[in-house]
Amino acid sequence: MSTATVRTKNKLRTLDMVYVSMFSALMMIGANITSFIPFMTIGGVPITLQAFFAVLAGAFLGSRLGAISMAVYMFIGLSGAPVFAKFMGGPTQILNPTFGFILSFIVTAYVTGKIIEKNNKLHSYIIAALIGTLLSYLIGTNLMYVAYKVWAAAPAAFSYKVAWLWMAVPFPKDIFLAVLAGMFAHRMQKIVKRSR
Repeated sequence: MSTATVRTKNKLRTLDMVYVSMFSALMMIGANITSFIPFMTIGGVPITLQAFFAVLAGAFLGSRLGAISMAVYMFIGLSGAPVFAKFMGGPTQILNPTFGFILSFIVTAYVTGKIIEKNNKLHSYIIAALIGTLLSYLIGTNLMYVAYKVWAAAPAAFSYKVAWLWMAVPFPKDIFLAVLAGMFAHRMQKIVKRSR
């Protein structure tokens, strides 16, 4: 059972708020990790750790707090703080074709946490992390495609197939990190239980 399931469900405790703030901060760092570690690129494409931290938030905090931490991150960015990828921020980011991924992280954290709350075995953590990652790609890529087709200036020869081909670059990395996130969160939960 995740740590979130033993907490009071109707209000956030001080420790809960600390965890939510921590994962919101990790998302800010993960969005711009190449600014701190410049060599983290594949084919010239900057690599982020947002999907990894979204999955980890759900796995460690549970569905409710995990989703809240991702929502807090989103609203901090929309308020104007430069916390999104490429140090972007502000309400106009809603129109950014990649904003769908920001929305997807809320779903990713929630679903990941929900699956683990039903079964806290190691394999459940890993499966939940993989499903959460796949959801982030499914939601984010489809919303990006819609954005380019409806209001954003699409690159030449852009198509639904091209949108998914773009995602093929970071996909192996995110699947690998999803497995690590599941294993790490499971290990951390065991440590937390023993410390009580």
